[in-house]
Amino acid sequence: MEDDAVRAGSSILSDGAGTVAVTEDAREISSDDVCILIPTLDEAATIADVIEGFYEHGYTNVVIVDGDSSDDTREIAREHGAEVLVQSGDGKGQAVREALEYITVPYVLMVDGDGTYDPADADKMLEPLSRGYEHVIGNRFADMDDDAMRALNGFGNRMINRAFGFVHGANYEDILSGYRAFTVDSFERLSLDSDGFTIETELAVECVKHGVETTVVPISYSARPDESETNLHPVRDGGTILLALYSLAKTNNPLFYFGSLGVTGILSGGLIATYVLWEWIQYQQGHEIMALASAAAVLLGVQLLMFGVLSDMLVTLHREQRRRLERIARDSRDE
Repeated sequence: MEDDAVRAGSSILSDGAGTVAVTEDAREISSDDVCILIPTLDEAATIADVIEGFYEHGYTNVVIVDGDSSDDTREIAREHGAEVLVQSGDGKGQAVREALEYITVPYVLMVDGDGTYDPADADKMLEPLSRGYEHVIGNRFADMDDDAMRALNGFGNRMINRAFGFVHGANYEDILSGYRAFTVDSFERLSLDSDGFTIETELAVECVKHGVETTVVPISYSARPDESETNLHPVRDGGTILLALYSLAKTNNPLFYFGSLGVTGILSGGLIATYVLWEWIQYQQGHEIMALASAAAVLLGVQLLMFGVLSDMLVTLHREQRRRLERIARDSRDE
């Protein structure tokens, strides 16, 4: 099958333009302008149905980026007419970044290959892009099968979504969703470093950080077929995602990041000082080293708080400057 969504050795050149204004007037998005991007790892049991599902809904530009599957995922995908890329590194994040270097159409619909997402939701996912949005997240919790997610996974997902809203100041409802639609231009404005499964988390944070127009649409979410095995480790991976959320706050919400470290230092120093003072009052026993450690912890905490405030001011100024430049770029294009 001739594929016009991918061309080996090519790359998209972004003009660096700003955020597209969202309007009520939709512009038509042709299926020829959409690449269905499916990162895979050992999805032989489901990949054929996923590919055929998108074909049935008129999307024929299907690209598989495979993480060196040990089963027949690549062979099955090729048999069903998909373009198959084998990633050079490891992890979903690296696979997505590498695949975007080859995509030559303006829109990407990214979906997992495990059969849990419905290709029938493709039009629903792409519709906001036609109105000027740049990134669309499918909300699995809107219509989820009862057995699609274990209780522990569901609790962890909701906790992570709340943590994201608290730390990064946006409510995307389901930041770990693997069903995404976005423009290639907006993707190239993001600073993505994640190699593994935290790519969805980093995408959400970067959308907030760079002012990418993002919306959420309800989708259906089904249980994995019995023959399909998950690569998810709930406790370990959940902890990794929470750490990523916190680490990414360093550049998106530095007041929270450095402020929390500063408060921890001040409280730790205060507790040590309280113990030293209690020992002195009760037993006239001095703890000079602990007293010095207490003072150092408090001073470090205060410095971190001050650094957080200054960093937050710089981030705010940078965002204002970026918005101004984006507005100038939009105005120049409209002239």
